[in-house]
Amino acid sequence: MNFKKAITNFDYILLAVIIVIFSIGVVAIASATNVQTDGITRQFKMQIISFAVGLVIIILMQLIDYELFGEFYLSIFFLSIGLLLLVYVPGLGVIRNGARSWIHLGSIDIQTSELAKIGYIIFFSKFLEKNRGVTSFKDIIKCGLILLPFLGLVLKQPDLGSGLVFVLITFGMMFVNGLKYRYIGLAGLLSIIGAPIIYRFLERHQQERIDAFLNPEDLTLPGNYHVMQSKITIGSGQMYGKGIFQGVYHRLDYLPVQESDFIFAVFAEEAGFVGGMALIVLYFLFLIRLLMLSYRTKDEFGSNIIVGIIFMFAFQIIENIGMTMGVMPVTGITLPFFSYGASSIVTSMIAIGLVETIYIRRKKGTFMY
Repeated sequence: MNFKKAITNFDYILLAVIIVIFSIGVVAIASATNVQTDGITRQFKMQIISFAVGLVIIILMQLIDYELFGEFYLSIFFLSIGLLLLVYVPGLGVIRNGARSWIHLGSIDIQTSELAKIGYIIFFSKFLEKNRGVTSFKDIIKCGLILLPFLGLVLKQPDLGSGLVFVLITFGMMFVNGLKYRYIGLAGLLSIIGAPIIYRFLERHQQERIDAFLNPEDLTLPGNYHVMQSKITIGSGQMYGKGIFQGVYHRLDYLPVQESDFIFAVFAEEAGFVGGMALIVLYFLFLIRLLMLSYRTKDEFGSNIIVGIIFMFAFQIIENIGMTMGVMPVTGITLPFFSYGASSIVTSMIAIGLVETIYIRRKKGTFMY
């Protein structure tokens, strides 16, 4: 192993942006969990521990040639499906917030769909490489069949948010690999036509979230009250915010799951419009950096993986921030590196470790372990 070359080729800019986002997020979580009055909370400690574990994972992943994942892509496919099925194992799977999306291991809960996303991206990247892109309607059918078991299992839990992430990852990777615009238009038309049919098969609480999104002023609909409180909280921060640990609305428990789903509202109240925009700019830089690394990667398999990770993060960022403002439906999707959640943090760090190990080997034959 040439560790010196690993250090030289590692992209520190990407890691620096992530550390800045995480550091701001930890402060927001401290405020959301009232660390200033209640002392160090479990959420605060778990967030730091999860990030530290993630850093170790990133370092260890640089010892692995990512081509190894390509060789075992079929095994990774079935392993990912297995992870989604683990939630149905008696005594292991648990229900949280109405969804059977978690497995309980000792003192921690793990959301298996988070890890399954990474496995799905790896498998789909290798499939696209072997299939030489998406150039025909037959290729689209193949991609749909690959997506179907993942989408079906997460919707069964039910977890609409994760289902949407899988769909956006698939669509994004297909688009980059040659999906023609006429098929995109056809997909859009079919989505509009099929939306009422799909709606009928959704779980009742998922239908209620859609109803609430389409009727934002009706506070009798579940979720709209929380979104209204989120918008009030964000607006109360005005231009420069009330100051760190000076937020009022979240301390009075107006916000639900404020350390996770609605953490952006907590931060915006204390940092204001300027702080909120600064965070959005940081996420923009993060995504642009990932895009640059993908462009510099000459290997199609590696580049596809980074593209899939870009779409995974991009949707989660847009969805989470959007739902706190009422411009996106409410889902349980966390804000990457910012929201509280061990599964989310560790999975996000695994994704970054994968990006880095691809990037340091971006030139075929020049740096391989």
